Formats: sequence, structure tokens, C-alpha cells
Amino acid sequence: MADQQSTARISRLAVPDEQTLPEDLRELFEQSRAKPGFVPHVYQAYSLRPQQLRGFNALYNAIMLDDSGLSKAEREMIAVAVSAQNHCFYCLTSHGAALRVRSKDVVLADTVAANYRAAALSPRQRAMLDFAVKITRASDTCSEEDIIGLREHGFSDEDIMDIIHTAAIFNYSNRVASALGLRPNREFHSMARGE
Repeated sequence: MADQQSTARISRLAVPDEQTLPEDLRELFEQSRAKPGFVPHVYQAYSLRPQQLRGFNALYNAIMLDDSGLSKAEREMIAVAVSAQNHCFYCLTSHGAALRVRSKDVVLADTVAANYRAAALSPRQRAMLDFAVKITRASDTCSEEDIIGLREHGFSDEDIMDIIHTAAIFNYSNRVASALGLRPNREFHSMARGE
């Protein structure tokens, strides 16, 4: 199976041989092999343009991993809800797995991927996802009323900025992944699914 996977197409474009990459990117790949245990195909595909991979990775880490009033699971909820709107196979699969890991709730993750409106969410989380989807579908219709509504749900302005940035980076990455025909790693499909 590993041999089959290593020869499977990752992207519609060329994927550089790892040994030809700059040292910092080879180190990034090694860190991925340590955790989560494999190199995500997004890194391999983006390595065609090393500086763009570096920039994407830095921005992604700042948005998804830095301290925030949004939990890491909530940021993954945004990633999945946005990716569902954009029909992004790669991000739905990879961030669906991340949401299962972060939330420890397979049903929640699968429901957000299928239709977040059917998920057992708090009113605060529902407002957060409604706004993220509005950014995705029609960002030009975002209004002062949206911001007021989020504040009424207890979001600080910093939290609202984090919602905006999380929705925005996934609108970007969904479009890149879909244009590349990026295929998710098989490992994502079984992550955090229990026994």
C-alpha cells in the first residue's frame, strides 16, 4: 500500500523530489513525519514554489495555531464549513480529520462537513460559522450588523478578526487545492475514527 501511495498522483502539476528541496523544507517534511506521521500532500504540492510554501505555512500557523479566543476545534469547524461550501475535497478530508482530532467528536466533524446547520452547535458557534459562510459566499454583503451580532455572542474584535482570517485562508487554500486537483493523503480518512 505504501508503494502504491508513493506513486499515486498528488497534484496536476509537478511535485519536486524531496531531496532537491531547500534544507528548511526538508526539515518541515521530517517534522511532519514525526507528527502526524506523514507528509501532507499540500506541502509536497506547494514545494514547487518553496517561498510560497514558506509564506503559506507561516500564515497558516499564525491563524490556526496561535493563541486565540477561538479554540483550535472552532477554527477547524470554520475550515470544514468553508471547505464544504467550496466543495474542496482535499480540505474537507484533511480538516475533517483535524476536526475529529481536536473535537474528539466524529459525529460533529462529519455533520459540519455535510451541513453545519444540522450540527449540535452552541448559538455562539452557529453565529461564527454563519459569518464564515457569509464571507465565503458573499463577502461584499458583510455588514456592521454582522459584527454587532458576533459581539453579542461574546466574540471580541480579535476573535472576529480570527474568524475572518480563518475563513479567508480556507477560501484561498480551497481554490488552490481544487485548481491543482490536490489529492488528500489516505491517512486522513481514518484519523480519529475510533476502533
